[in-house]
Amino acid sequence: MSESGKPETPNLPTYVTDPLERQSPEQLDTIAAYAEALADWKRSQREEDATATRAAEEVDEEAIEDLEERGFETDPEAYEDVPPKAYITIKETKPGYHYYYWQWREGDSWANEYIGPVNSEITEK
Repeated sequence: MSESGKPETPNLPTYVTDPLERQSPEQLDTIAAYAEALADWKRSQREEDATATRAAEEVDEEAIEDLEERGFETDPEAYEDVPPKAYITIKETKPGYHYYYWQWREGDSWANEYIGPVNSEITEK
């Protein structure tokens, strides 16, 4: 807070903060309640989207067994940078080249970590 007791302006665009400065305390309470509800809804939507993506992209048990038979670890906890919520998916890096990756959601974006080639005949350079 500043010396006058007014809160410090957060690092937001002025097109957001300037109109707020002109609102009454009652309007600000209403805005705050709406912002909280909107944030909760957006988090819920993000989780639903992540669940749908996982369902569409996650590999089946047969692929997991193939990875294990080829000596790849299929437990996310065995990887230093992979969170427990990660799942295995197949990505095509260029036409005809498919690889297994760990994939997980980080905020509004996706993160992944390489596991190995889908086809055991592909040799890495």
